[in-house]
Amino acid sequence: MLDTYVPGLAPRPKPADPAAAVPTVVMSRLIGRPLRGRPIDERQIKALAEAVAALHSAVPPSALDQVPLRPGRQGELIPHIDAWSARTRAPASSSVSQAMAAGVAWLAKSGLDTPGEPSVPTVFGPGDGNLANYLWDGSKVRVVDFEDSGRSDRAFELAEITEHVSSWMDHPLDVPAFLGHFDLTPAEASRFRECRRLLALVWLFLLSFDDPDHPRNPPGTADRQANRLLELLG
Repeated sequence: MLDTYVPGLAPRPKPADPAAAVPTVVMSRLIGRPLRGRPIDERQIKALAEAVAALHSAVPPSALDQVPLRPGRQGELIPHIDAWSARTRAPASSSVSQAMAAGVAWLAKSGLDTPGEPSVPTVFGPGDGNLANYLWDGSKVRVVDFEDSGRSDRAFELAEITEHVSSWMDHPLDVPAFLGHFDLTPAEASRFRECRRLLALVWLFLLSFDDPDHPRNPPGTADRQANRLLELLG
């Protein structure tokens, strides 16, 4: 679909045999370096925003209506948070515990669990905010990894990028500069704020589950995320 409406932004489909004994899908290889783990300058931020905007706008409504909702939106995330909060036992005095409690209290009053889709325009969402999926080739940014892609909205997809751990752990993404390339409606801006909080809360739980004996992230990452969430909650 992307190759039809915005060729060159994502890998091009080649042979596919999903019915084979060993199903195969062959895609073209994109040239570029992942943006994750490197300083991102103004030129790259602009190219990132252009790539994201192209993903959001390239698919016409008639085609987008046939695309299923992407997984991992609020309807799936909130039950996960409910289950995690019921079994998580962080030290009562820790910043992680305080942020979790504040986040769960906010979520209960947020209205994000209201049935139905938000009253904002739909877009195609790649479904993964990891900056490793955005490849800089020296002039443009191209995109890989559409495993969780589908119909979504701009506010949620932008929050997916700004709140992904890859956007702040090593070389922080300049979020105001990135967002400055998007003209959100008042409804989208309001939803974006709530989606950032929701996804920051999800990341807080995920990071708190890190095994201290075999950590995937540097020490103190969960505490940093707790402070990020508390800042977003005001």
